[in-house]
Amino acid sequence: MHVVRLIAVAVFLILVLPLPGGAAPVMVAKTDKCPVCGMFVAKYPDFLAQIIFADGSYVLFDGAKDMFKYYFNIKKYQASKDLSDIAFIYVTDYYSMTPIDGRTAWYVAGSDVFGPMGRELMPFVQEADAAEFIKDHSGKKLIRFDEVAPDLIQGLD
Repeated sequence: MHVVRLIAVAVFLILVLPLPGGAAPVMVAKTDKCPVCGMFVAKYPDFLAQIIFADGSYVLFDGAKDMFKYYFNIKKYQASKDLSDIAFIYVTDYYSMTPIDGRTAWYVAGSDVFGPMGRELMPFVQEADAAEFIKDHSGKKLIRFDEVAPDLIQGLD
């Protein structure tokens, strides 16, 4: 019984404590929807991505692909926001299923693993994990945040 309680506390702390140098990732509610596709994001915690703005507001996504769609066309989804308003970006590491800094993550495109919206960018905190995933799941490309381009995202649809 004590082991289960310790595991539950550890998982809770991982989910609510801030990552180094950042604000805590947002706790997802059942009513939170992805602004890009309209899906309820709580159903897909393994793929959750989020953008937190400097003013404390945030948006949640059912995967990194939709997060990038929003990022590349922020005015379409939220006219009052600019990229400069973004304080933190979190994505979910594919292996550990924990939130990681989306700007420093490694992303794999073109694998045989699908997310809630089909083909997806798979995020990893460690390059070695991403490389292993590429071998195990026929990944095509390993990239960093700044290398993700709109045409790559469109190609996933």
